Amino acid sequence: MNTTLFSRWLPAVEQTSLVRKTVLGVAGLAFVGGAVAGPAVAAQAAPEHAGSPVSQSVMADKGDKGKSDKGKGDKGKPSRDRLVPRGVQGSQSRIDVSGERSDNVKAIVKATKKAGLGERAAVIAVGTSLQESKLENLGHLGDRNDHDSLGLFQQRPSSGWGSPDQITDPEYSTTSFLKGLKQVDGWQEMPLTDAAQKVQVSAFPDAYAQWEDQAADLVANTWNS
Repeated sequence: MNTTLFSRWLPAVEQTSLVRKTVLGVAGLAFVGGAVAGPAVAAQAAPEHAGSPVSQSVMADKGDKGKSDKGKGDKGKPSRDRLVPRGVQGSQSRIDVSGERSDNVKAIVKATKKAGLGERAAVIAVGTSLQESKLENLGHLGDRNDHDSLGLFQQRPSSGWGSPDQITDPEYSTTSFLKGLKQVDGWQEMPLTDAAQKVQVSAFPDAYAQWEDQAADLVANTWNS
């Protein structure tokens, strides 16, 4: 315990009986002992994230049940260190997210939870979709289309991501993206742009970075809603 904080509990007088000092001292030691023992017990009960980056991601993929309460900030929102553990990189962009875009954020978060992954995976997925489609479930864009890319993540049927109907289903496309993400060693510790690029193999690998801040805010506002 912080000794300054503890001292505030003592009577602010210069003359105190020896008995009273002794009682307060014993009570203070007992309280300090409890404060120290509490986290130690919790640490023993918490899941260990030992081993390689792969094993760490697998443990967290199972929902991080032991950390769920500690990782929540105000009003039950996930804390920032869970959403953006490395902070954002470079200048950030934002767009209006309402209507269909908002619904697609909810669909991505729902699919992430269904896949057994945590908030960080949802941030990466939302940030990737912000770059690829501005969170719009795009069909074929004709001459403006990037080959045969479709959907929230601009996945291509010709590259084995699924049929056009499957790729334009938000749950299916999100689940497919997350399956690719789980194959990336240490994805949880990577900046969003690096993790996204490992899955998407984009011609503009650094473009995902600009969406990390907004993606984190969107997931924070949606995760427990």
